[in-house]
Amino acid sequence: MSARTAQFLIAAVFLILGGWCLFAPASVIDLAFTEPYRGTSFINRFTIACFGSQAVLFGLMALVTSWSARSFAVFAVLLLPFFGFNYWFHYEVPVLTSIGMLDFAGNVTMLVLAILGWRAARAEAA
Repeated sequence: MSARTAQFLIAAVFLILGGWCLFAPASVIDLAFTEPYRGTSFINRFTIACFGSQAVLFGLMALVTSWSARSFAVFAVLLLPFFGFNYWFHYEVPVLTSIGMLDFAGNVTMLVLAILGWRAARAEAA
């Protein structure tokens, strides 16, 4: 896999999950949050849509920039706290449903792609 392909696939995760949040925030709330945390007010939908717009923005930037091996490495390290977030808000404070753990699946996918992209970028630079 080339570094560019890994980068595009990372972008795809952001665009798919972020797009879902941006364009269907009520669906995200209904499916991804447990009942005690499932508010359907305007501000809840607005907040989820804002989160989605930021993810889509990052996904688009990942499509139009060129990442070096260092970029992939930094991205991989910066992903690590998100695993703590997923653990905490699924097991300790049960906010996320099993479907909400798609965020965890996306993070695992992006971590693997970041490692593959890092390796490919190092090989391409050599």
